[in-house]
Amino acid sequence: MEDLRTRIARTLRREREAVGLSVSELARRAGVSKATVSQLESGAGNPSVETLWALGVALEVPFAVLVDQQSNAPTLIRADDLAGVPSSAAAYSATLLSASPPGARRDIYLIQAEPGDARRSDPHHPGTIEHVILVSGQALIGPVDEPVLLNPGDYLTYAGDAPHIFEATAVGTSAALISELR
Repeated sequence: MEDLRTRIARTLRREREAVGLSVSELARRAGVSKATVSQLESGAGNPSVETLWALGVALEVPFAVLVDQQSNAPTLIRADDLAGVPSSAAAYSATLLSASPPGARRDIYLIQAEPGDARRSDPHHPGTIEHVILVSGQALIGPVDEPVLLNPGDYLTYAGDAPHIFEATAVGTSAALISELR
């Protein structure tokens, strides 16, 4: 199976070339350095969630496009084999579990977070709705100005196209997150 860095490198170059952007122009639009884009396209970089989101927005593709395995075979992801993309701002990582197939518009992630700094997300594509089911731990989740404290088994949905947060308040916090693009 192709590793995450190789998959990101291949997909980032393909998507950038498909829209006819230079490495410099993509970097400018995403607010990252040209060196960062070059490293990622060569498979040498370790991108953060924030960097991949910024690149996805600049390319006008969902985050999932940059990290998806794109396989039609049955996929089993063992918890011990998770290959998440870490945040550069908080103890938080996002692992794409299932990307939306053509014609459907949803992506499923497993979120793992630890107490500390909150993971603050800028607005995603217009019309994005996020659904969260807390699996373990405890967390403040939702709109930045009105986050909700969730316990295991709780479900919350909120606008993903407005600033929002995920702040673990207990050790070993995990959640299933479904990003729905309307």
